[in-house]
Amino acid sequence: MKANKWLVLALVVVLSLGTIGLAGCGSTAEEDSDTETGEPAENGEEELTGSINVEGSDTLVNMSQAWAEAFMSENPGVMISVKGGGSGTGIAALINGTVDFANASRAMKDEEVAEIENGGGTVVETEVAIDGIAVVVNPENPVTGLTLEQLGQIYRGEITNWSEVGGPDEDIVLLSRDTSSGTYEYFKEAVVAVEDENAEYAASAQLLASTQAIVDEVTGNAAAIGYVGLGYLTDDIKVLEIDGVAASIETAKDGSYPIARYLYMYSNGEPQGAGAAFLEWVLGADGQAIVVDQGFVPLD
Repeated sequence: MKANKWLVLALVVVLSLGTIGLAGCGSTAEEDSDTETGEPAENGEEELTGSINVEGSDTLVNMSQAWAEAFMSENPGVMISVKGGGSGTGIAALINGTVDFANASRAMKDEEVAEIENGGGTVVETEVAIDGIAVVVNPENPVTGLTLEQLGQIYRGEITNWSEVGGPDEDIVLLSRDTSSGTYEYFKEAVVAVEDENAEYAASAQLLASTQAIVDEVTGNAAAIGYVGLGYLTDDIKVLEIDGVAASIETAKDGSYPIARYLYMYSNGEPQGAGAAFLEWVLGADGQAIVVDQGFVPLD
């Protein structure tokens, strides 16, 4: 009886050890698999997953959508949502904590930065491309160029007829982006108020909700003048030289064109996870190639 008792105990110990060994093997297999799917990840690396919300500048919206589509094709586990609405709209969303990135065609204002910092956050600014602001008219307009001074006078309402700058005797139809646009803010600083920081746009200026709306209006109105980012130029509108220099990728990059600026992506704190990977990709070779494809100027 004693021999049988010890034999039973030995079998129990052996079976227990075998169970522990099998459990250990299962744990190792799970650790080696993708944490989201439970399947082994390619090349031994976990699949990048997550969602990213981007909102803001209409100047950046088409390029951001192209970035998002290319990045998601390479990283199917990531979902990126892109919206326009203007730089101010995107920055407001960042302050409210509803987006991961705010696209902006202007630098954040001190009061906007203060709102985030007062909430315990930290503004992180990343330059992602360079843009030249092209001044455009209808192809029927014979005017081919303006000085920066003349352009400022037009947008302040001091020059109101095309005949004053070598064009036909026709009232100028003045087009601008609306006040939520970073391009509106930048153009005001660089053109409207370049000689007087208190100067304002002319009361006659039509404030349009999108850059595409300016393109459409100039296309259909021979008396109109507007301003758009380089990425919005088409054969249906004519670009005016400013101070003898035409807006282009080359002139924006070499600094010879007087109305050029950086484009930004802002975040509250350093991006993490999928957001950090996306921003790094935008600044890399693939992302900057899309900058060129979209008609903007890549970073050096």
